[in-house]
Amino acid sequence: MPVTADQTLDCSGLSCPMPIIKTRKALDTLSVGQVLKMIATDPGSQSDMDAFVKKTGHQLLAAEQEAGTFVFFIKKTR
Repeated sequence: MPVTADQTLDCSGLSCPMPIIKTRKALDTLSVGQVLKMIATDPGSQSDMDAFVKKTGHQLLAAEQEAGTFVFFIKKTR
């Protein structure tokens, strides 16, 4: 079943740590239970996102990769 995002954040062209910093700020504007779709082109964003959700407790619902683009769906849990 596809994940529906409440907000989309395009971090294409940004390198570490900016995608994670912008993701954290975007999640701060969401309510608990809402989903953020984050788009990145930095290959390091995969490991960064894994570490981010483990540290913050938010839930990574899906991660997709296609043609050098990485798409993450993060559910705000707190």
